[in-house]
This record gives sequence, C-alpha cells and structure tokens, in this order.
Amino acid sequence: MTTVRTRVTILVSSTALCFGAAIGSAAAAPLPDGSDRGAPAPPTEPSNIDQRTHSTKPVYDYANAIRESVYVDTAMDSDSDGKNDTIAVDIVRPSETALTGRKIPVIMDASPYYSCCGRGNESEKKTYDENGVIQKMPLFYDNYFVPRGYAMVGVDIVGTNRSTGCGDVGGKDEIDSVVAVIDWLNGRNSAHTSDGSPVTASWTTGAVGMIGKSYDGTLANGVAATGVRGLKTIVPISAISSWYDYTRSGGVPYSDDYMPWLASHIGHDTPACEAVRADLGDNDDDETGDYTKFWAERDYVKDARKVKASVFMTHGLSDYNVQTNHFSQWWDALAKNKVPRKLWLGLEDHVDPFEFRRQDWVDELHKWFDYWLQGLPNGVMREPMASVETAPDKWNDYQTWPAAKHTTPIPLAAGKLGAAGKGTVTVTDDPELTEDDIVATPSEEIAGRQMFVSAPLPTAIRVSGTPTVTLRIKADSTTTPITARLVEYGDAQRYSGIATTKDESCHGQQTSYDDGCYFLIKKLTAKSDHGIVSRGWIDAAHSGSLSKPKPLTPGKWTTVTVPLRAQDEIIPKGRVLGLAVTLSDVEWTSPNDTGASIDIDLAGSRLNLPLTTGKLTAPAKVAPIDVDITTPTERPDLRDPKN
Repeated sequence: MTTVRTRVTILVSSTALCFGAAIGSAAAAPLPDGSDRGAPAPPTEPSNIDQRTHSTKPVYDYANAIRESVYVDTAMDSDSDGKNDTIAVDIVRPSETALTGRKIPVIMDASPYYSCCGRGNESEKKTYDENGVIQKMPLFYDNYFVPRGYAMVGVDIVGTNRSTGCGDVGGKDEIDSVVAVIDWLNGRNSAHTSDGSPVTASWTTGAVGMIGKSYDGTLANGVAATGVRGLKTIVPISAISSWYDYTRSGGVPYSDDYMPWLASHIGHDTPACEAVRADLGDNDDDETGDYTKFWAERDYVKDARKVKASVFMTHGLSDYNVQTNHFSQWWDALAKNKVPRKLWLGLEDHVDPFEFRRQDWVDELHKWFDYWLQGLPNGVMREPMASVETAPDKWNDYQTWPAAKHTTPIPLAAGKLGAAGKGTVTVTDDPELTEDDIVATPSEEIAGRQMFVSAPLPTAIRVSGTPTVTLRIKADSTTTPITARLVEYGDAQRYSGIATTKDESCHGQQTSYDDGCYFLIKKLTAKSDHGIVSRGWIDAAHSGSLSKPKPLTPGKWTTVTVPLRAQDEIIPKGRVLGLAVTLSDVEWTSPNDTGASIDIDLAGSRLNLPLTTGKLTAPAKVAPIDVDITTPTERPDLRDPKN
C-alpha cells in the first residue's frame, strides 16, 4: 500500500502506523464477575502469515521493535594493531517474536557507505541514540519487513563506520567480514555488546537474504560466491561481479589508481589504513592492465559454482558506472550452475528499482523474501524469469534471458553494415575525437574513425544479449586500444534520465525519527536523432588473454574481438544502425593513445549481434544522415559514485 503526498514533518506516537492504524498492548478487561484474570497468560503473538495469499502481513509493532547494536568477532587483524577486527552490526527486529521465542529470518544490507555517503536516492545514513544503539536504519527495508516478521540487519563492513580494521575494496577481508556476521547469525561465531558482554543470535532461524545497490550488492555477490551456509538468497542491484571489469575493459583502464582512492573515500583515515591503501595501489597493475591474482581475488564470477543462494538481480541498461557486462556475465555463470534466479532490466542508469518502479518492486521483493526466507508457496518462481523495460514505463516479461541464444554475424563492407566486403580500411588513432564527433555525420569519412552503416531496418529488431565485434587487423604497433560503438539513428523520444519530485510515497510503519517515506522520481525523455546501443573497449594485446597479453607483431595479421556491453533493446523499423570503430578513447577510458594505425580486413571482420527478430541489410548507397548533438555525452565520473 502506498500513500502519496507532498513531504511534511510528521510526528507520530510510538504505536502509530504509516497509514493511521494503531498497534499496542490492549488493557486487560475485567471478568464478568468483576474479578481480575489472575496470573497473566503466556505471551502470544498474532500470526504474520496470510494463508489466503501465502504472504507475510504487518502485524508486529515497528515502533516498539527491539533495536540493538552488537560487534561480531573476526579472526583477522587488517590494521595490524595486534587486535582482531570487530564488525559493527545494527539490528531491528520485532519484540513480539522475542517474547514468544519464535525465530525469524534476516534481511541484511552490508555496506561501506553508512557513514561516508549514505544510502538511496536521499543518501540516508544510520543514526544512533544517546547510548550508541541504532535508531534509524537507512531505506525502507526495516519499516516494511520488520512488521512482517523479519529482522533487518545493517552491517558496517571492515574498516568502515563503527567497525575496526581496514577495507581492501572487494577483497577477501571485506567479504570475510560479512561472512563472519552470517556465521554469528547461525551460531558459528561469537559477538559482544559495546560493554564486552557476549551476545548470541538465538532469535533467528539463521536464514539470511542479502540486498543492496552498487557496492552493497557487490558484497552480496562476493559473499554468495563463498557458498557460506545460511545465505539463502541475494538481491544485487546494479552490482559489480568482477572488480577487474569495473576498473578496466580488456586491459584498458577506465581510471588510474581507483582502488586506493575508493578505499580512502569510504574507510578510516589512519596511518594503518593508508598503508593498506598503498598496497592496493602497488598491486592493481594499472600500468599493464593485466588480470592478476589481485584481481582474481575480487572476481566473483569465477566462483559462481560455489553459489548456493538464489539470486534476484536488477540492472539499468544505461548504467555506465557499473556497466551491463557485470550483470550479464554473472547471470550466465549462475545459469551454467543452475542457480535459481530472476532478472529485472530497466532503461535507467545507476538507479534502484525502488525509484523507477516503486510499488511493483516492493511487492515483488516482498514475494521473493517470503518465498526464500519464510518458505511461503506464493508462486514467485513460476513467474516469468525476466522483466525488461522496452520503453519508458513499458515492461515486457520473458520466460528466459537473454532471448538470443546465439549471435548473428553481420558482415562489413567499406562504409556498409550488412554486406560482405573485400579489401581493407584503415584507422589511425586520433585521441582528439570525442564520442560526439564519432557518432556525428555517419555517412561521411572522418579521420580516425571507420563507420559502417546499415540500410533502414525493414522491420523492428530486438537486440537481447551481448554483442561483440570481430576484427581481423594488421597494426603498426605492438598494441593499441580498440574502441567500438553501436549506434541507432532516427528521430525519437529517448530516455534521458530521472528527476526527483516533491511528492513522496510511504512504505511500512513509522516512528518520529523514521517515517519510511521517500520522494518519488519522474523519468525524463528527450527528442534526439540517435542513441548509443552499446560501447566496448579492448587492448589488442590482451584480446587472447587478460592475464598473459601477447604483443602484436607489426605488419602481421591477427584477430581481435571487442566485447560490447550487454543490451536488451527493441529498435523500431526504419532506424539505421551504425558501427563506429576508433582506437584510443580519452573520454571513457584513461588516456592511452599510442599513435597506432590498423588495417581492417573486411572479409575477416564482422559485428556479432544477438538478434531475436528482424535482420540487417546494407544500403545500396549510404545516404546522408544529419545528426544534431543537443546534449554532449558525459561519461560517469567513477570518483563521484552514485551510491
């Protein structure tokens, strides 16, 4: 249920609900003869299960919930102070189930952002009472799920907020710090209160579901990849599946010294942690772009075989912070290991579905957790596996994803896409070219760019999966970056972002310090004459191996594959597709221009497109296409992450 209104300051009593209902302890009524009832009856609690809908219902009093903060022990000393690190864990859980001894499952959001940056579109941070006990937990999860019989657990990962130690950005220490909490929730680890008193988690079933966006969802992926017992499901939102692929593409870095910068952005400012950050910078191999043991430790995809938890992932198809290869490679790896899974793909960029599909998301999340953590047979796993936003607020459901099991080879000819050509064309690196330069005037020759253009589409096509570009090249250098962009041309209203409104909706119960209400967003569209379908980058020497690059032999032919980003897009009839090939890309990657030139053997090169419907044909003659750049392209700044 949702209430929409303009934001106002709301003060409520300790028994008030968001929608005006009151929950509290009723006074004992006298017996008919006027006597009292004698000894109190054993504590009872209302059932939180709706047997008709097979769903939990909000019967527990959020205002009177137990709020506690504990410190979980670990076996690591990441700051080398001679003391094992402790992990701060904040908990909100129903008091009624504690009185009756009923055990409940846990929804967990482990995060480095609770003090530095905040969570959600409104950047909420944890707040505490005068005794240092959790008061407000960010986001709506506790307001909504605690009254339904769940505990909400917010974990400060190692080296952040009230936890001790130093973080290692997606590495073993950060993952183990969360595993330690799950072990405590399952009776396999110890914890204590702020005064040192031992504390156990006897109140929980040990069933844990992790959820979170961006870094938080990344932690969920990493913890699931350990196979820890007790983790039943994860809900990663716009999450990283491999830190190598977050910081570079095929040996081409997006940003230098990113790992130590991020560690300093989120972690403790101490000499010990500065030393840990220096080690991150020494071991990230920015100079080579190689995939090393450092990156393998932060690659969760390789450990997908260990995943025992179900996975409900969501991602934005316009996300170039955590790019779409993260969800697609994780999804494919989970599929190979037959992990139960579900997928939502929106048009948006780095945005939580709570913002762009709010009520549907709350309802689906409720069903998901009820099924996997409460064991309720609500049919959520019989629903279509994938839901894709094909136009603003227009969603299509599919039984599987990707829709295309294989790619369709699209041949290249000089200036043409869809015709088999002969001979060669040349690209010489021009680091001054911007993306706006590259996509403009596709029918004209531009130095530093080769553009291949299709005829207007005779029917609509659906691109569903991961495109690649295969190029047979001869270079005059031992290596060079190669950049590819797939562009669709034609006038249309296209998704252009989101904006926060002054209206809000409320989800769950509330208190005077946590109303469970959040501003609504609206989707923005803009009329334009082109859109980027996908981008991709590769260092040519890394094309055969990310860990053992092989330098090119100047003047010798070799084949390079440029991986583009996963996409699911319906491109209407009449649009024109363009494939642009350039070399270095100083806008979207770290400056790495080599001044190289490559010859492309047209007969040995192609676009590999995951098509489900329609086909591409080449034009008899490339017609002029006018492109009006009204809004210059801006790459997301990874050093100003949208949390």
